[in-house]
Amino acid sequence: MAYLPRLKEEYTSKIVSALMEEFGYKNVMQVPKLQKIVISKGVGGAVSDKKLIDYALDEVSKITGQKALSTISKKDVASFKLRKGMPIGVKVTLRGEKMYEFLDRLVTVSLPRVRDFNGIKATGFDGRGNYNLGVTEQIIFPEIDIDKVNKIGGMDITFVTSAPTDKEAKSLLSELGLPFKNN
Repeated sequence: MAYLPRLKEEYTSKIVSALMEEFGYKNVMQVPKLQKIVISKGVGGAVSDKKLIDYALDEVSKITGQKALSTISKKDVASFKLRKGMPIGVKVTLRGEKMYEFLDRLVTVSLPRVRDFNGIKATGFDGRGNYNLGVTEQIIFPEIDIDKVNKIGGMDITFVTSAPTDKEAKSLLSELGLPFKNN
């Protein structure tokens, strides 16, 4: 038997039926799914120091377990000394089993390591059922060795769902374990 991540198994066995009951879906295929997770990190200092991109690529690759790609600038910005085609950030897109593994590690290990943590804001939805979460320090992830970090920086995590509304997406992400603040 093939390996099945814990959250994916929980989604198929419990979460689908809970969401069908909550929103009155008639078909299992109507139930929203988590399609992908995109982790991106902007590296503003990469304009003057090219090594910062390599450090960021290494860190994001360690965190996600998948090779990260550098993003390049699309246009010249003279005030930032930025030229078209220069690397300015890092991103990785997780799908399938790696996506569920990352989400499981994020919810159970990384978010509880945030100082004074009392939940994530529910205001990060975009109106189309996707959620954006900003992490201020990469050292909350256990894969990162604090002694080897040259610069503490944050990253953006985007959860792309198939939910048509923010309410359905919030229910899906809450069922998957994201700890939203109670308003």
